[in-house]
Amino acid sequence: MSVPNRRVLLAAPRGYCAGVDRAVITVEKALEQYGAPVYVRKQIVHNKHVVATLEARGAIFVEETDEVPEGALVVFSAHGVSPAVHHEAADRNLRVIDATCPLVTKVHKEAVKFAAEGYDILLIGHRGHEEVEGTQGEAPEVIQVVNDASDVDKVEVADPSKVIWLSQTTLSVDETLDTVDLLRRRFPLMTSPPSDDICYATQNRQEVVKQIAPECDLVIVVGSRNSSNSVRLVEVALDAGARTSYLVDFAHEIDESWLNGVSTVGVTSGASVPEELVEGVLEWLAERGFADVELFTAAKETLTFSLPKELRKDLRPAQA
Repeated sequence: MSVPNRRVLLAAPRGYCAGVDRAVITVEKALEQYGAPVYVRKQIVHNKHVVATLEARGAIFVEETDEVPEGALVVFSAHGVSPAVHHEAADRNLRVIDATCPLVTKVHKEAVKFAAEGYDILLIGHRGHEEVEGTQGEAPEVIQVVNDASDVDKVEVADPSKVIWLSQTTLSVDETLDTVDLLRRRFPLMTSPPSDDICYATQNRQEVVKQIAPECDLVIVVGSRNSSNSVRLVEVALDAGARTSYLVDFAHEIDESWLNGVSTVGVTSGASVPEELVEGVLEWLAERGFADVELFTAAKETLTFSLPKELRKDLRPAQA
């Protein structure tokens, strides 16, 4: 009996998005410019390896600003914070570098604008996620979090003609639109955001997985379990036709039994995952007969963001 051809479909784009790249470089440059320790509120991005690497260089990750010594330097994570957190930092005389992803900042600004115009805001996102907490904190009196379809019937608004939906940037595109459809049945006059809130990188990574999944017996997504966009990629792969899909932080977490009866493996990574972790997975697969790697490209990404202004002012021009 002939052995089926074993191949890997490597998704592109994958891994770091512009916002994550900016946030990680921000902490690296802050350590170089000011020296350790540099405090970081929450994980700078949701990836175990990135956090551990920065900790080894002198970053100290804390959950809340009151854990940062008065007057010290603190970096706010890519997921954004509420105005209340900025006020807490000011009260403690902290030096702040705000590494919030500009695409998250855009959603914050939309929330402020529509709250000022008298809208009830329905924020589609995962309750308790840092990004959602930060956005809701911009106008907590008028923002309701819609976690999933089960929340739709619980929503109450002051004026059904003045309702708008916004979303967490890292959601599944399809699930978000399904929730929007359910909300629109209740509120036919509901307004959509002026521009798509779901991050371009999230959409691109999901789109390429949708394209390769029907050909894959197995899709391996590299990413951490607290990374919303990484978890969504597993769901997207299964919904798009992959036989199985698993999320791993590192190659050594792969179970060899997953390869039983498998001829095609899809590999991708979440937007907070450095490429070296993907390379580790490809090496692991190659050692087990999956050395034929085909790159499948669905989009080209060229967007970059400048470093936070608080950091740029202290860096030499070549560094900024």
